[in-house]
Amino acid sequence: MQLYRFLSDDDTSAFCHKVSLALSKGWVLHGGPTYGFDAARGVMRCGQAVVKEVPGQYHPDIKLGEA
Repeated sequence: MQLYRFLSDDDTSAFCHKVSLALSKGWVLHGGPTYGFDAARGVMRCGQAVVKEVPGQYHPDIKLGEA
Protein backbone atom coordinates (compact mmCIF):
# COMPACT_ATOMS: atom_id res chain seq x y z
CA MET A 1 0.00 0.00 0.00
CA GLN A 2 1.20 3.49 -0.71
CA LEU A 3 0.84 6.20 1.94
CA TYR A 4 0.67 9.93 1.21
CA ARG A 5 1.56 12.89 3.38
CA PHE A 6 1.61 16.62 2.72
CA LEU A 7 4.19 18.44 4.80
CA SER A 8 3.91 22.19 5.31
CA ASP A 9 5.52 24.90 7.40
CA ASP A 10 6.80 28.45 7.24
CA ASP A 11 9.62 28.99 4.71
CA THR A 12 12.44 28.44 7.20
CA SER A 13 15.03 25.76 7.81
CA ALA A 14 12.42 24.02 10.01
CA PHE A 15 10.52 23.08 6.85
CA CYS A 16 13.68 21.67 5.26
CA HIS A 17 14.39 19.65 8.41
CA LYS A 18 10.80 18.31 8.40
CA VAL A 19 11.17 17.11 4.80
CA SER A 20 14.68 15.75 5.44
CA LEU A 21 13.42 13.76 8.43
CA ALA A 22 10.64 12.24 6.30
CA LEU A 23 13.18 11.31 3.59
CA SER A 24 15.44 9.69 6.20
CA LYS A 25 12.47 7.52 7.24
CA GLY A 26 11.96 6.20 3.71
CA TRP A 27 9.41 8.70 2.36
CA VAL A 28 9.96 9.82 -1.26
CA LEU A 29 9.25 13.23 -2.76
CA HIS A 30 6.06 13.30 -4.83
CA GLY A 31 6.03 16.23 -7.24
CA GLY A 32 7.62 19.58 -6.60
CA PRO A 33 7.31 21.88 -3.62
CA THR A 34 4.63 24.54 -3.38
CA TYR A 35 4.90 28.06 -1.99
CA GLY A 36 2.30 30.56 -0.95
CA PHE A 37 2.14 33.82 0.94
CA ASP A 38 0.20 33.81 4.22
CA ALA A 39 -1.06 37.40 4.19
CA ALA A 40 -2.56 37.15 7.68
CA ARG A 41 0.85 36.33 9.16
CA GLY A 42 3.05 38.03 6.55
CA VAL A 43 5.17 34.94 5.85
CA MET A 44 5.83 32.57 2.98
CA ARG A 45 4.62 28.99 3.50
CA CYS A 46 6.08 25.85 1.87
CA GLY A 47 4.54 22.48 1.15
CA GLN A 48 5.83 19.17 -0.16
CA ALA A 49 4.00 15.91 -0.84
CA VAL A 50 5.77 12.66 0.06
CA VAL A 51 4.80 9.02 -0.46
CA LYS A 52 5.93 5.72 1.02
CA GLU A 53 5.26 2.09 0.17
CA VAL A 54 4.43 -0.01 3.26
CA PRO A 55 2.95 -3.46 3.83
CA GLY A 56 -0.62 -3.94 4.99
CA GLN A 57 -4.02 -2.42 4.37
CA TYR A 58 -4.95 1.24 4.72
CA HIS A 59 -6.88 2.31 7.80
CA PRO A 60 -7.57 5.91 8.86
CA ASP A 61 -5.99 5.24 12.27
CA ILE A 62 -2.52 4.84 10.70
CA LYS A 63 -0.09 7.37 12.23
CA LEU A 64 1.53 8.65 9.05
CA GLY A 65 4.39 10.36 10.89
CA GLU A 66 5.32 7.03 12.47
CA ALA A 67 5.04 4.93 9.31
